[in-house]
Amino acid sequence: MYEEWIESLKEAAEDPGTVITAITGSGDYYCSGNDLSNFANIDPSKMHESSKEAGVLLNRFVSAFIDFPKPLVAVVNGHAIGVCVTVMALFDAVYASDMATFHTPFSALGQSPEGCSTYTFPKIMGPAKANEMLLFNKKITAQQACDVGLVAEVIPANSFQQKIWPKLQAHAKLPVKSLVYSKALTRDMEKDILHKVNDAECDRLVERWTSEDCINAIVNFFNRKK
Repeated sequence: MYEEWIESLKEAAEDPGTVITAITGSGDYYCSGNDLSNFANIDPSKMHESSKEAGVLLNRFVSAFIDFPKPLVAVVNGHAIGVCVTVMALFDAVYASDMATFHTPFSALGQSPEGCSTYTFPKIMGPAKANEMLLFNKKITAQQACDVGLVAEVIPANSFQQKIWPKLQAHAKLPVKSLVYSKALTRDMEKDILHKVNDAECDRLVERWTSEDCINAIVNFFNRKK
């Protein structure tokens, strides 16, 4: 799925007919986060190798958002967990249903944040609010996410689909070059910083994924689910 995201963003970036790219989910979830059962499928003798490969893939995935040249919009129809939340600060606009929630439970799973959130979240919402999410696993509502600047607008769930798409279709009628150049002026100054942050976050996660406390946290997670 990570590879498909990367390829889809590449196609949208290169397609002259694409003005805006919108990402959404279906049902009750926008995205349920990484499938933690992947940890159980790794050969213990290849854990370090698998961890490094996963780190490279995650780095490429986040870089695809950092480098995306056109307007990128998140249409958050429901609950959002993990990396889909952390990369939202790399989007140009986030619109959320009032039923949506935002959760980054990294420390509860013995892991650390990614998606450049260790830089973007404190910058957007201030260190205290960012730390509640990234360090202490606080789940926030769509309105709370809007209040701290992660979400641009909250729309009632019963009219979310009817209102959001006409809004984006209107945006898509704007001149694409004007949008691309305007985004570049607001984003390009920070690209080098974001790539450095991405590198550092991925390096730390490679270490975390093979650590004893991460493995124990994942085991405890599955025991609670059972």
